[in-house]
Amino acid sequence: MSTVHKVLIGLMGLFAALLVADAARAERPERIMEIASIAGVRSNPLVGYGVVVGLDGSGDQTTQTPFTVQSMINMLSRLGVTLPPGQTLQLKNVAAVVVTAELPPFARNGQTLDVTVSSIGNAKSLRGGTLVLTPLKGADGNVYALAQGNVVVVGAGAAGAGARTSVNHLAAGRVVDGATVEREVPMPVGQGDFAGIELHRSDFATAQRVVLAINNALGAGTASAVDGRRIHVRLPASADERVAFLGAVENLTVTPAPLPARVIINARTGSIVMNRTVTIEACAVAHGNLAVTVSADHRVSQPAPFAAGQTVAVTNATIDVRQEERQLVALPAGAQLADVVKALNAVGANPQDLIAILQAMKMSGSLRAELEII
Repeated sequence: MSTVHKVLIGLMGLFAALLVADAARAERPERIMEIASIAGVRSNPLVGYGVVVGLDGSGDQTTQTPFTVQSMINMLSRLGVTLPPGQTLQLKNVAAVVVTAELPPFARNGQTLDVTVSSIGNAKSLRGGTLVLTPLKGADGNVYALAQGNVVVVGAGAAGAGARTSVNHLAAGRVVDGATVEREVPMPVGQGDFAGIELHRSDFATAQRVVLAINNALGAGTASAVDGRRIHVRLPASADERVAFLGAVENLTVTPAPLPARVIINARTGSIVMNRTVTIEACAVAHGNLAVTVSADHRVSQPAPFAAGQTVAVTNATIDVRQEERQLVALPAGAQLADVVKALNAVGANPQDLIAILQAMKMSGSLRAELEII
């Protein structure tokens, strides 16, 4: 058994032990604000195109990124600088970037935001650069913030004599408090007779528990469930009391319903995550790997002296087929996650093998869980 295989088995055993320990604890109540949100209270993504200047020779190669040169010509034109006709710019200290940010709910004019700056050309590094004034637009095309400032890149890199090394990612960075809000997004929350509460995960049982918690704390008839995700809450008549009322609702504690048994598989990386409610029916699992090895032996066939023959190259191919023998492991009905992981480790399955085994268990009806492949 290889060292990597042993490490994988050890990590899976530790993961299973942690989940079993978590299952032994009682269900913990959570605040409503942790499992739901007020309808209409949301952030909005902002995006803009800009340039970073002041780089130490690590900017875009302008011969391959003509849009960087065009951006600088347009910016210089707005600043009153006119280039001679036919003038070609050879820039090494400029990089074209995309600037993104999240406009939080209830953001007001003058509030500052953090922005992320990402290179879209072939710049080697944005370290030490300065983002030039960049308008940030929303999905409707309106400008909601203006970004500018020094780009902070957490990383380092060096190159020389044909060798290059880097620590962390150098083609993206952040500007702390680099954007200023210029336009507010209206959010009509608490202006009508009702407010909506939306669960992060649709669940009828959890929705009913939230309704009971609100009605028990704030009076019968205050809340009613519309479906498995949305809940209507009756607001006080006075507008001054509504903010305090919604704050009280968000801080009420509710014990969410148990999560459904689910197995998530990432087929690209081989990652598998199972929650603690996964069980199986009685079944037997065996897994064997078929290894086919083809080797080629290249030789030269040379005729005897004075023989009427020619020297030719001869290739002798050898095909070897081996199948690893694995034991048949019986899993009893009602086995918990720890038993599943332990048994699959005994079979000697790696993450890629587990994908095939779990799919087969699901098709046979032995796996009592939803199988989702991402």
